[in-house]
Amino acid sequence: MTTKRIPFVAGNWKMFKTIAEARQLVSEMIPGLQAVKGVEKVLCPPYTSLLAVKALLEGTDIGCGAQNMHWESSGAFTGEISPNMVAELCQYVIIGHSERRTYFGETDETVNRKIKAALINGLIPIMCIGETLQENEAGLTKQVLEKQITGGLVEVVLPKANQTGKVNLIIAYEPVWAIGTGKAATSTGADSVIGDIIRPAVAKIFGDEVAQSMQILYGGSVKASNAQEFFAQPNIDGALVGGASLKVEEFVPIVQAAGN
Repeated sequence: MTTKRIPFVAGNWKMFKTIAEARQLVSEMIPGLQAVKGVEKVLCPPYTSLLAVKALLEGTDIGCGAQNMHWESSGAFTGEISPNMVAELCQYVIIGHSERRTYFGETDETVNRKIKAALINGLIPIMCIGETLQENEAGLTKQVLEKQITGGLVEVVLPKANQTGKVNLIIAYEPVWAIGTGKAATSTGADSVIGDIIRPAVAKIFGDEVAQSMQILYGGSVKASNAQEFFAQPNIDGALVGGASLKVEEFVPIVQAAGN
């Protein structure tokens, strides 16, 4: 069974750009991004810029996403943002990014709680998974990814897919050793990880139809110069882009490559 999956490109701005800088960047990006059809495009700025970015994206086909959220809807959680607060501004939320796992102690259990909370609040989670260099070199990629997928998705109930067949959950495969290092995985290597490990693991949980319909992205040093190579692979449906999403001359060509 083959399913037509719409290409998807999200820009994760991480901890960059003030509100003024965010406004300028988005204003410069909109014309180029709007010109690309047939690709789902999402910008994920820091919390402080979400309101300003959302306002600029009104009336465009570009979505807005947050980089994280708490799983509780309210409470004494100083410095945190709840799912319903995120849902006022965004359609998407990144969950379980390797930087959150590495620096802030996020686990498969907290990822699971956040994914459930995101779905309940009508958000589409972009769930990040990936192995470290040591795990990769030790031949543990399959073991690590399967653990992250099953742990992150335990007892998750997906909303019924819409008319286009879009599943309200996206997975981003981001090998930790390729994030911000300039050392990207090979396109064929990433494709085989997604096709041979990730989709089958998703199929075990949700069934083959969902696994074949789900958008699975690659992330990790994606640039304008290598994007086309990744997007040409049958199992890679797009990218979660880090540093290159902060430059118009990099991010727009990446989205154009997805459109090709």
